[in-house]
Amino acid sequence: MEVFGDQWERRLAELMAFWRRRLEGDYVVDEYGFDAEITERFFMAALRPIATKWFRVEVRGIENIPATGGALVVSNHSGTIPLDALMTMVAVHDNSGRFLRALGADLVFKLPVVSGLARKAGTTLACNEDAERMLAGGELVGVWPEGFKGIGKPFTERYKLQRFGRGGFVSAALRTGVPIVPLSVVGAEEIYPLVGNIPALARLLGVPYIPITPFFPLLGPLGLVPLPSKWLLEFGEPIRTDAYDAVEADDPMLVFNVTDQVRETIQQTLYTLLRQRESVFR
Repeated sequence: MEVFGDQWERRLAELMAFWRRRLEGDYVVDEYGFDAEITERFFMAALRPIATKWFRVEVRGIENIPATGGALVVSNHSGTIPLDALMTMVAVHDNSGRFLRALGADLVFKLPVVSGLARKAGTTLACNEDAERMLAGGELVGVWPEGFKGIGKPFTERYKLQRFGRGGFVSAALRTGVPIVPLSVVGAEEIYPLVGNIPALARLLGVPYIPITPFFPLLGPLGLVPLPSKWLLEFGEPIRTDAYDAVEADDPMLVFNVTDQVRETIQQTLYTLLRQRESVFR
């Protein structure tokens, strides 16, 4: 009763039936390894309290997410640890009913345990081939083009967008004709204020950086608890790409112009949200 409440018998029976089906192999996993049932029942359920109670995520412009069909969500990236991607996946699912299929960095798929969990949650490698196949298949795909430069930037450079790479995400959208939805996230910059780095140790461990924050490593494991900043997620108006021919995805000037448009839209929205924010923590 402590775990399941007054309806403990029914809920326990449902849980037992669920695990029986799983053990018998009666479930569906797509070609990328995505397990929708596990993602909804466990991953989303575990992350939801963090999003709603700890970060108090407020979502705006969710109507700009298409109800069906392929679309590419492009977001700024920050926070030292990429919790912003996880919170975005929860926010999209809970407010639109769709699963956001994230494009992850190589490092994600080199880590034991993390790699398998990421696959089951719908993440795939950030490469044009997988992105185009997903978009053409009608999936909602998320990309964070700043990469490690975004989440690993010093606190003094917070909310200043880094380079968006070579615009590979734009090429994928142009080839498939799907809309690009810019997303601006405010609040993630403050969860782990990055004040230093240990590059020698980072190279030794094969990771992009070893963060130093006001609380880590000084407070040990306690320093890994993120600060409870208030988050704002605003989805901007979709940028249409269906007016272009697929061959135009090979035009570097067009790709650069669209990439710059997406980046500038996100940056200006960040400035607007920061002006509207009353406080970091409320």
